Amino acid sequence: MALRLLVLSLAFLAACSPQPPAPRIAAQQTAPESAPAATPPAIPDFVSLVRREGGTVVNISTTRTVRGLEIEPEIPGLSPDDPLYELFRRFFPPGPREYQAQSLGSGFIISEDGYVLTNAHVVADMDEATVKLLDRREFEAKVVGIDRRTDVALVKIAARGLRKVTIGDPSQLEVGEWVAAIGSPFGFENSVTAGIVSAKGRFVPDETYVPFIQTDVAVNPGNSGGPLFNLRGEVVGINSMIYSGSGGYMGLSFAVPIDVAVKVADELRVHGKVIRGRLGVRTQQVTPDLARSFGLKSAAGALVLMVERASPAEKAGIVPGDIILKVDASAIESSIDLPQIIGATPPGTAIKVEVWRRGARKQLAATIAVLAAEPPRMPAEPEEKRVNRLGLALSELTPAERRELAAEGGLLVRGVGGPSLKAGIQPGDVIVAINDTKVDRVADLNRVLARAAPGGTVALLVQRAGALAYVPVRLSD
Repeated sequence: MALRLLVLSLAFLAACSPQPPAPRIAAQQTAPESAPAATPPAIPDFVSLVRREGGTVVNISTTRTVRGLEIEPEIPGLSPDDPLYELFRRFFPPGPREYQAQSLGSGFIISEDGYVLTNAHVVADMDEATVKLLDRREFEAKVVGIDRRTDVALVKIAARGLRKVTIGDPSQLEVGEWVAAIGSPFGFENSVTAGIVSAKGRFVPDETYVPFIQTDVAVNPGNSGGPLFNLRGEVVGINSMIYSGSGGYMGLSFAVPIDVAVKVADELRVHGKVIRGRLGVRTQQVTPDLARSFGLKSAAGALVLMVERASPAEKAGIVPGDIILKVDASAIESSIDLPQIIGATPPGTAIKVEVWRRGARKQLAATIAVLAAEPPRMPAEPEEKRVNRLGLALSELTPAERRELAAEGGLLVRGVGGPSLKAGIQPGDVIVAINDTKVDRVADLNRVLARAAPGGTVALLVQRAGALAYVPVRLSD
């Protein structure tokens, strides 16, 4: 209301203010022709889409056995401290140690002989899965394979002559285009919701193999695994996840592009799993401040945080602090590009890796290995620390602190102030490296700082709670 009143007040002042005289227009000048009025876009009609494609969407119900803790019985009138409690306890054995948990999801038919696509999290770790068609027929489902990295699963039912979906092309989707989802939110089968494409190529935390389609289509528990249709009735994605603070829809939903899902499904059908390449590094995005810290002209590439032991990366000579700029002829514009390029490279392939190290480009050779089915647990390493001009009070790690922090080396931050405080460094952090130089002694860090120009930026590799990240710190003038 305050904004509206402000606008009205400004309009009133403008009306009361003296206005300059309007310029005279020559009599012979003709008024410009008015542009034809734009035809308003028609409201999309999803009726024919739902009639035509509703039968291709299925409901998936699953059951799994949950093994819980042993539940001690309650014996009326006796406390566990009573001498008679143990005697009566024999007649009241502990409660059940396991129970059956049920959940619901969605899927859609991709072949006439009963192959169904859904999300991996819908059918993973399940004892039984049942697929229900729109005509109420039910079939026991066999899980052909799951791929947790893309959240795609392929299941099979013993049926033929089924109506299948038409596969679309997600690359032709436009931001702002209308799309519709059909699924079973909260068990309400064949529910239809609609919205628009909010963004494309969206990467979310811990999901590095899927450029998600972001929409504002209402998606809730039970929609998972259902199709996302364009107005032509073609499937362009699999509804996979939402961002929510309540567990329900809050305006952000994400779908796996159908071309990614179909490629995964083809491998699951043939191999029962997806075979990906592995280099063996953990990386982060290069920000403009980090680029300046490492002497790069532009914020591109993947900054190496950690190298797995005995991995192709270690054998190739890649070290933490390297910035991977190119794999063969493919430029790494963002850190998210690297896992997609490496993952799509067949194991055993020899590749050339171009890295930025100590202000110069360096060419390395690596041979791609096989990526494990589940993400490997990478050992924790220390974080970045600062001293003197950085506003850090540092100490070298004792053997006990190394064990407690699971740190192989680095400097422990005892106190923080100045530029490090502004950068987010905290007491208890471990400084592993400054720029591309590992530091185990305060003198190591001081030597690098002595060469840093006033007003410049240095990058600290910091370990906190087992996670590594480079943090840019701008030095004072």
